Amino acid sequence: MSNYPLSYKISWPLRFLRPSVAGRADGFLPEQADFLPPPASSVRLAFVGDISAVANRRPPECDAQLATLLASADLVVGNCESPVVAKPRAGLRTRLGTHHAMTSEFLAGAVAAVGIEPSRFVVSLANNHVLDQGIEGYDETLAALAGLGIRTIGTKAGLTSVTVGSLRVGFAAFTQWRNADAVSFAGRAVMADEFFAARGNGSGSAADVDLMCVVPHWDWEFRHFPRESTRALALRLAEMGAGLVVGHHAHVVQPVERIGETVVAYGLGDFLGTAFARQPWPGRIGAILVVEVSADDATRGRIASIRMVPFYRQRDGDRERLFPLEAVSGSLGAKAQTRWATIFGPS
Repeated sequence: MSNYPLSYKISWPLRFLRPSVAGRADGFLPEQADFLPPPASSVRLAFVGDISAVANRRPPECDAQLATLLASADLVVGNCESPVVAKPRAGLRTRLGTHHAMTSEFLAGAVAAVGIEPSRFVVSLANNHVLDQGIEGYDETLAALAGLGIRTIGTKAGLTSVTVGSLRVGFAAFTQWRNADAVSFAGRAVMADEFFAARGNGSGSAADVDLMCVVPHWDWEFRHFPRESTRALALRLAEMGAGLVVGHHAHVVQPVERIGETVVAYGLGDFLGTAFARQPWPGRIGAILVVEVSADDATRGRIASIRMVPFYRQRDGDRERLFPLEAVSGSLGAKAQTRWATIFGPS
């Protein structure tokens, strides 16, 4: 049913318990980078990681600093890792955590708690869990998100144009992985092969928008550094005209790279816990990517600066608390700061 290699499946339990820092650590950016002089006019995009209710029965409690940051963005983009349904259809598997689900009430509460206006929120449905509650659950998800006023990407191979301030941003999303059969995914969540084939056929042009942003669900889980094959995909996206690539699926924070003028953030980790309610500490480190995009005539649509803002998800009964990574104290805080520095270098 799924399309994961056997070696991936075998390594999953170990990597969940001990996320890996193995791999090439060269050629990446620090946590903050400026590419242009500060533009006179710009729009701010904020990206968050995977969103699920697996580790939460109630909406999270969010630190005011993080909520203010998200509220300041002209548009927030994330990955909807769970179908949004009133009642799970895969009951036992949902309770075990292998299948994901969340209610529209939970999502609405979570979005409000972290400072995001639904009208300024875009989520990708191109991920391996999108059919966890079956085709009916997929249809219910589309209706629920529309009812909340949240826009979706990843259900068609072309670009979705979104007006952000004075700019037009073209969004596309695809998933490298699926948990159900290919027939069920077809026409519902864009697979990587479908995405690249459509681009080859001229479906959606970067010339039609000020900035082309691709949101891939890729790479192997619980590995802080992307595989070479993932970096090769990033190069293909840059060659196709993407100015910004922001990935998901690894469930741990991954580095940022610049390929020409294309910025690639390989993975932001989880925004709300998606694996299990109890998770080792490296998987509780997440990041918010803040991207300032120039709206000046001479540099319109070019990325002026980026900033990775680290935070930590702490379990608090039947919900999670989100707060800045620097606020984590003691030995845990020291370990978390060291892990962040391993990925982005010392501050």
